[in-house]
Amino acid sequence: MLLLSTGSLYSFGLSRVFALAAHAGYDGIEIIVDPRCDSRDTAYLSHLSREYNLPIVVLHSPFMPNVHGWPSDQLGRLKRTIALAQELDVPKVVTHLPFRIWGIMGHLYGRSIRQFMIPLPWIARGPYYELLKGTGLKEMELETGITIGVENMPSRRILGLNLNGYWFNNLSDLARFPHLTLDTTHLGTWGLDPLTVYQQLKDRIVHIHLANYDGREHRLPPDGHLQLGSLLTQLSKDGYKGTITVEADPSAIRVANEKECLEDLERALVFCREHLAK
Repeated sequence: MLLLSTGSLYSFGLSRVFALAAHAGYDGIEIIVDPRCDSRDTAYLSHLSREYNLPIVVLHSPFMPNVHGWPSDQLGRLKRTIALAQELDVPKVVTHLPFRIWGIMGHLYGRSIRQFMIPLPWIARGPYYELLKGTGLKEMELETGITIGVENMPSRRILGLNLNGYWFNNLSDLARFPHLTLDTTHLGTWGLDPLTVYQQLKDRIVHIHLANYDGREHRLPPDGHLQLGSLLTQLSKDGYKGTITVEADPSAIRVANEKECLEDLERALVFCREHLAK
């Protein structure tokens, strides 16, 4: 099942994202819950799903704590996302790994916009870390009936070195979780081959965020250094039953022109279907 993430067009309203996804031919939608009320309004989301005949198949727990009316901590946000999934009858939730260090995030503006992080000198732990360290995630799945796919996270470059800002963000630790979301562009930041990682962790992978990498994250699947066609072909050979979401960044899509935007979404979908058919 090939889905479009609302994060691919986060600068658009959700109704427009649903319309474009339906027109392009996607099978469903992954909703990234964010500060916008529409992204967590059950009645409105159900209306959009019916109007465009596109099921909401995955909810992505909020990345950041600035969601009005929701808990600011990662565990609290995960619990609220699971409750929302139950209300919407959505079977899967994606959650990020817990932060290992605190830092100050910002953007540098010049010829291009670059994100940066200044790490702060103390280690971050908390209830969410303890949940993932123990058996709490499995118990939460059994209690709620929701599949929780823990997502591998990217590295950040500090003085030319890769910085791992997350707990459990390596292949051996990821294998501890019952279910995983494999994010291909995040693997690209570590110089890892998605097919190789998939083959190591495939027994636990239930969802895939598919995007390429060319030094920039979240490029469209055909555009970048990662051999995503080989991954898709192997998924087909293995009879992969999970979901795949195209999760690009709006900067990778020609969003200024709706016709060109639609062409880019269609091109990504054709790429996926052609390789899954091999």
